[in-house]
Amino acid sequence: MSITLSEEIATMAEPTVNEQGARWLRGPLRPFQHGQYRLLAGSLTASVLGEGLWLMAMVWQVIALKGQAGELSVVATASAAGMLATVLLGGVIADRVPQRRILLATELILTVTATAIAALSLTGVIELWHLAVVAFVRGVGSGFYYPAYSAMLPSIVPADHLLAANGVEGVLRPVVMQAAGPAIASFLVSAQGPGAALAVGAGTQLVAMAFLVFMRSVPLRRDQAAEAPRHPVKSMAIDLRDGFVYMLRTPWLLATLLFASLMILVIMGPMEVLIPFAVKDGAGGGPEEHAMVMTAFGISGAVASLFMASRKLPRRYLTVMNLLWGVACVPFIFIGVAGDIWLIVGAAFVTGALFSAPMVIWGTLLQRRVPPELLGRVSSLDFFVSLVFMPLSMALAGPVSELIGLAPTFIIAGIIPLPIAILAIVLARMPADELAHPLDHADSPEPAQTHP
Repeated sequence: MSITLSEEIATMAEPTVNEQGARWLRGPLRPFQHGQYRLLAGSLTASVLGEGLWLMAMVWQVIALKGQAGELSVVATASAAGMLATVLLGGVIADRVPQRRILLATELILTVTATAIAALSLTGVIELWHLAVVAFVRGVGSGFYYPAYSAMLPSIVPADHLLAANGVEGVLRPVVMQAAGPAIASFLVSAQGPGAALAVGAGTQLVAMAFLVFMRSVPLRRDQAAEAPRHPVKSMAIDLRDGFVYMLRTPWLLATLLFASLMILVIMGPMEVLIPFAVKDGAGGGPEEHAMVMTAFGISGAVASLFMASRKLPRRYLTVMNLLWGVACVPFIFIGVAGDIWLIVGAAFVTGALFSAPMVIWGTLLQRRVPPELLGRVSSLDFFVSLVFMPLSMALAGPVSELIGLAPTFIIAGIIPLPIAILAIVLARMPADELAHPLDHADSPEPAQTHP
């Protein structure tokens, strides 16, 4: 007797796989032993595919509307601004509301807006401000999605599977969002125009929502009943304050976030706004060549994430993580001066690997050392502090490149981050901290340092 699609998907939510199936679900695949994680990973895969389709289709929709770097900066800045405006609230909500509900609501909104922008493009009435509005809404969605996802993950996989689970995410984002999504979108843009890519992206958001429907509810890792009753607004304000207090009193966290925010200021604008123009103006390429660059970035990031997920955390995890991020920016110099598409592809390949490997360390580090009841807020602070300069970086990228030139802008982005990384390591005394808090075994998170 055949089973229905809903029954087949529902079997993915079973807590564990059978003994025979578990034989190959080891190493970096060990989180897939857990049914809830299989559904969450399916949703994440579809969601990041939609994001990859959007990123490529949006760029070439702007270009199709005769936009230049300045117009692309406006759309990209709208997305960053949407995330920045909501991510702190998203962290507070993630520690107070079951995270599955947050993810479902976010995917529903993304599906509706993705469908609307695809319809506008396919009917030929799309304008630049439409793209900016949708980009802002997508940024708002990200502000709620990522804290909820980060806070939910330790609830559905054990501590010794978290590194592998973060490695899977580290593979999905480069392969699906930065490689497969742009590759599919570039084919659709070349064959049918940006509207076709936007329409397929709307379909992937619907699939992402469907996976979440079949997940079971996941209880919060926080005893709200034991907390003193307060007005909801006051309670949320105290929650937000407690997150900031923990960040300010945790040197490794504060130093890493400050370094990340400055790194984002100098590299995110060139990465998101100027690479298409480096491909087009510097190397004479188009959508296909742009997709090649993004694919190189994605593939190397996936390989590096898989490698990191297959190993134990480095003993010097804080030092390694920050140094890798600093070195990852150096290839931007070659992107700026390249006159051949293959040099840009090679630089993107190196950058992708060196960015993605430490991201696996970072996600696991937060989930292992941050108290469970604070994880949503700390994850949101991670996004907020790291991305606080993203709108400014996006907004400045186009005008700065027009003022000083494309190559000097990329050279500056490649030189500055590494010295800042070294300074953060030294000032926060990370070498001593990482030796005092080894993460090569399952341990308890650090106690929260908050006030009643």
